[in-house]
Amino acid sequence: MKLGLLSAAMIFVASGAMAQHAHTSGSPSETGQSQFAAIAEIVTLLRDDPNTDWAQVDIKALRDHLVDMDNVTTRASVKRSVDETSVTFMVTGDDVVAASIRRMVLAHSPMLQGTSDWTVAAEEMEGGAKMVVRASSEGEMGQVLGLGFFGLMTIGAHHQQHHLMIATGRSPH
Repeated sequence: MKLGLLSAAMIFVASGAMAQHAHTSGSPSETGQSQFAAIAEIVTLLRDDPNTDWAQVDIKALRDHLVDMDNVTTRASVKRSVDETSVTFMVTGDDVVAASIRRMVLAHSPMLQGTSDWTVAAEEMEGGAKMVVRASSEGEMGQVLGLGFFGLMTIGAHHQQHHLMIATGRSPH
């Protein structure tokens, strides 16, 4: 039975077996910085798949997305306001970071809503984006507050497949 590229990627990621990390004793196993490692993982998957359409591959688009992730994670400022069962995150940064924030928050909000019981809305604002998360109970509200903006952005095990889709020229959203 032949697996599709995304199915193979899911198994590959879930198993933790990364071809570029396979090594013999005495040889290095780390690919280096995390963005480089994410690209290396996708390149390995693409090269191992005989059905890769190389005309569609766009590793630069994946690299640009990883830069957006880094900008949001390391350079964005977040202010939050809490109102009963909703939290508003106002995420801002300089012009470069604001553009990354808009791309990341607007794309991730529907994913977050789809993988939780929360109502999630996002919109652009000056200097970045605003994301409102409405919880369904006090317990859920505690989780939203505990995770905060950055924890919420990680929810949904879609990131690896998302990266593969970007690298193969397909829209991940």
